[in-house]
Amino acid sequence: MLFNMKNQGINPYCYSPYMRKRLKTNIVQVGNLEIGGDNPIRLQSMTTTDTMDTEKSIEQSARMIDAGCELVRLTAPSKNEAYNLKNIRDGLMALGYNAPLVADIHFTPNAAEIAAGIVEKVRVNPGNYADKKKFENIDYTEDTYKSELLRIEEKFTPLVLLCKEKNTAMRIGTNHGSLSDRILSRYGDTPLGMVESAMEFIRICEKHNYYNLVISMKASNTVVMVQAYRLLAATMLKNGRCYPLHLGVTEAGDGEDGRIKSAVGIGALLEDGLGDTIRVSLTEEPEFEIPVARKLAEKFNNQTNIAELNYSNPLTYSPYFYEKHHGSEHHNIGGAHVPVVFADLSDKHEITPANFFGFGYTYSVTLDKWNLMDQAADYVYIGSNELNFEVPGTLGIVVDHEVWKTKFEKKSGYYPLSTELLDIESLYFYSPETEFVVTDDLKNHPNAIFVLSTKYSNKTQVFRKIINELAERKIKNPIILRYSYTDLDEETFQLYSASDAGSILIDGFGDGIWLNSNLPVKTINATSFGILQATRTRISKTEYISCPSCGRTLFDLQETTAKIRKRTSHLKGLKIGIMGCIVNGPGEMADADYGYVGTGPGKINLYKEKTVVAKNIPESEAVEALVELIRQNGDWVESAH
Repeated sequence: MLFNMKNQGINPYCYSPYMRKRLKTNIVQVGNLEIGGDNPIRLQSMTTTDTMDTEKSIEQSARMIDAGCELVRLTAPSKNEAYNLKNIRDGLMALGYNAPLVADIHFTPNAAEIAAGIVEKVRVNPGNYADKKKFENIDYTEDTYKSELLRIEEKFTPLVLLCKEKNTAMRIGTNHGSLSDRILSRYGDTPLGMVESAMEFIRICEKHNYYNLVISMKASNTVVMVQAYRLLAATMLKNGRCYPLHLGVTEAGDGEDGRIKSAVGIGALLEDGLGDTIRVSLTEEPEFEIPVARKLAEKFNNQTNIAELNYSNPLTYSPYFYEKHHGSEHHNIGGAHVPVVFADLSDKHEITPANFFGFGYTYSVTLDKWNLMDQAADYVYIGSNELNFEVPGTLGIVVDHEVWKTKFEKKSGYYPLSTELLDIESLYFYSPETEFVVTDDLKNHPNAIFVLSTKYSNKTQVFRKIINELAERKIKNPIILRYSYTDLDEETFQLYSASDAGSILIDGFGDGIWLNSNLPVKTINATSFGILQATRTRISKTEYISCPSCGRTLFDLQETTAKIRKRTSHLKGLKIGIMGCIVNGPGEMADADYGYVGTGPGKINLYKEKTVVAKNIPESEAVEALVELIRQNGDWVESAH
């Protein structure tokens, strides 16, 4: 039997979708550190060194701890690395560092058992701890499935008993890309399958009265990740025992893409009070992950300026299944259209064509011609300004209502923004000065596009309440999500805006995004498109599913990712997985179109989706071989630059 995710009911996964309140989880002791309960959100990262290189592992771990890392994870793919954890532990302690160490285990149970006697925590992946992945579909009967569960219990129980004896904590870390063939055959490639994969191992632990567990549901797809964590939380709440949650978007990538993608997934969960420890996985040095994680955690430590909503109506949608909520359609907004992006030039004293470059438009004086980039905004708000030049016909101009009424009412492509509801037949934008109030009167204004904004910091809950009230009244006007920020640096702006917008977009709402900030227009525009890309609601560029490197990595991930980006960044909509070793590929790049995976020193395998199509290519030739593979499959286009 294959279970259907869409049939899952709306069980509570948090205390209230309209209240940002931390889920009270069990307290788990990891060495001298407590995770869960009322403890702060803990920050962690993972070394990229070879665990057998004791000196480099100690040096990097020390840098991570100095940066604020509270748990240091190291890979232990075999018994040798597991044994060497003691030397690393001793070396760190000799330098005065006592942060807990975590052993990362995949295919080797005996390495996990060795590590459990040395470090404070072990991480196991249910998808490959007791199963080997062959991408086979298996038709199980109830009896054969039960026999498989008994086989897993027999293999996993020794580690459980050892961890219980040694008071060693454990993370049961499900990864979307490495679900076992058994889980995939029964539950499909779904969040429900991810949760059940973890629950099988949790039940074995509980059978032996071992509860020192932290759970994770990682995926590179933020929609799948958020739904899986929500479903896990709902399952734990139903069972009456909530374990701490480790949050992370796996293979998020580097630069602004990695930060935005991580903030979308992690932030969407923290918005609902889910999450006790976080790891921001970037294809960068691990100590650089910690400041990013800290900024994200600090956003949710700030509980000032919170709107008390006093609203408890049930959700009108399932938070466990993605479905784009189609409202009415106006021009290119709403209906089945992808979310539009707004730019804002209202603060300019005089607007020139040069101002348009920041949001994707270049004007050639010689040719008297506009050129559009892939990430060109769809609308620009000019406030009470005027334009003394013609703009591209694809760009909508939004202007304050009074100015529109006197100067632009008859001009095509110009639309008014009003703080009051208008009785006009053409499209207009309604953005009330005070908080948006949902009344039946809104039904009398079918041509209005609602612009939601709020002065409160719990924007997700405020917008969710408004959206739910609109759905209850069957009001289907398109909705623009507007977020305003002041005095934030570029990275914090990316993290906060992605976190605020992530949950709403992942739930299928929002027909447009409008970010305001005192940062450069180019930064704001790139962030807007980055958020839509990270939520999979609008694809405008190549997506790189790139692992953050670890001791298993067989090539320089940062350098290789940069090379692949340079050759392929113009391939809009393509997903390319860049994995340092066979552990992370092909499984962790589950939905990539193409994969570049290290299989040995200086050797690369290339994948088309989940199928290996070229083996043991010399690293010096592999990037061009990847380009040729893309070309052979008809997905290559020449760059315009």
